[in-house]
Amino acid sequence: MSTTHELLVERVVDLTDAELADLCEATDAAIIEGGGFGWVDPQGREALTRHFRGVLLVPAIELFSAKLDGVLVGSAQLMRPPRNNEAQAFAAQLTHAYVAPYARGHGLARLLVRRVEERAAALGHRVLNLDVRETQSTAITLFESLGYTRWGTHPAYARVRGQTVAGHYYYKLLEPLRGRPLDIRANSEKG
Repeated sequence: MSTTHELLVERVVDLTDAELADLCEATDAAIIEGGGFGWVDPQGREALTRHFRGVLLVPAIELFSAKLDGVLVGSAQLMRPPRNNEAQAFAAQLTHAYVAPYARGHGLARLLVRRVEERAAALGHRVLNLDVRETQSTAITLFESLGYTRWGTHPAYARVRGQTVAGHYYYKLLEPLRGRPLDIRANSEKG
């Protein structure tokens, strides 16, 4: 018997109390499972509520929610460079992307990343950067399957439970909405 689930990813401009409760639960579950958010220990609803309310106030950050059958089970953030950084305005950062462990296996993480990519391209960004702990093999597999290129590894990227862990840095060239594609080889060959 096959069960079809409703998957929805959308940009968040406001959160209801129920959505915020679901998001806090999903975030703590992802933290406990060991990935996707940067925190090592669960933060609890009060701290996470303050965090997400703050994210919604920052003009350079866009929050995306991932819902499974109408329940918010994950999120990601698109961070644009500050307006005074014209030299890097073509690039944005995908950060804090995760789906709660109890909602994985339905393709929601892939859909979440794709929606962030689409939004970044629509805003005119040509490159999307991200970084991930070496211990997050599922995330690494996902990003590499979506065409992200690992360009470096930092051997002392993070401290988790008293252990120093490495982290990988990735980028992906986005398809522009118009104009010619970005060719990074041309610039690197000029020296």
